Amino acid sequence: MSAPARTPTGPGNEGLVRPSRAAAGRLPVEYVLPLRWSADAGLAELTGYLRELTRLVDVTVVDGSAPEAFARHAAAWRGVVRHLAPDPAVRGVNGKVVGVLTGVAAARHEHVVIADDDVRYDEAGLRAAHRLLDDVDLVRPQNYFDPVPWHAWWDTGRSLLNRALGADWPGTLAVRRSTFVAMGGYDPDVLFENLELVRTVRAYGGVDAAPAGLYVRRLPPETGHFLGQRVRQAYDDLAQPARLVTSLAVLPAVVAALAARRPGLLLGAAATVVALAEVGRRRAGGARVFPRTAALAAPLWLLERGVCGWLALGHRVLRGGVPYAGTRVARAANSPRALRTRRTASSTPAH
Repeated sequence: MSAPARTPTGPGNEGLVRPSRAAAGRLPVEYVLPLRWSADAGLAELTGYLRELTRLVDVTVVDGSAPEAFARHAAAWRGVVRHLAPDPAVRGVNGKVVGVLTGVAAARHEHVVIADDDVRYDEAGLRAAHRLLDDVDLVRPQNYFDPVPWHAWWDTGRSLLNRALGADWPGTLAVRRSTFVAMGGYDPDVLFENLELVRTVRAYGGVDAAPAGLYVRRLPPETGHFLGQRVRQAYDDLAQPARLVTSLAVLPAVVAALAARRPGLLLGAAATVVALAEVGRRRAGGARVFPRTAALAAPLWLLERGVCGWLALGHRVLRGGVPYAGTRVARAANSPRALRTRRTASSTPAH
């Protein structure tokens, strides 16, 4: 069964998204938080955030933490949110996707916001996502870091380049439950789960929107966690051939320029990247949430991705995949063609 196609009639993919002046009261929205924690350092802060959320929406936390941590969370959230364990019938290497599949299946509303544990929506963001889902099947907001330690500044360079060239990949998506159910969810055995969900919605005839002005705050990770993600995030490019080729070309280009003793080429390239990132920073009012110096991080991030891209490719060729949550994942995401083929096969009547 394919999802109904709709044409966006809201603010579209550009401009600063603001809530309707007439909006008031609770929203018919399910907020799904897939979670798996080994430490509870942020439990009090997260509990406060969830308590605030429940003033506006219904919240479901799908908690894949170890039994001791699950029990602590259950005690902290009793009477605050609905707290579930992942459905044991849902299997997959990507625990976040298993949590999402469980949470969306249990959702009490048609409009569902899916968010990582470091995402912090405000009322304006929730109302904007809810309004957009009246016209599209999936909404991809724009995250920004607050506060901005050095590594969040560094990673913001990536976001700005993505914004300049299209749209960024956030830690949150909003989806229509009927569309999600009709397409049978999405593959829990891939690494880049957000790309997989967007591609699956499109393959099943759904419409998605990535409004550049729908800003949702995100807390920065710990420095060690950030450093540990570098190769794994570069592995995502294996599902995007054009990006992979670009990232793999960075290091050879730098080496060639240095070997030819032409530092001016590198300075010119860096200036071009900064200018492109600044376009992304200013797009749709972004200067109000992204630091003034964030565009300077773009060449540094691009150089990092050039190095990590080769390391990620080495993991794929030599080890069959990249380490993730105690296992090894081979596929970053399914190709659009593979998903369309799967849709055709599932809709073909048996003889």
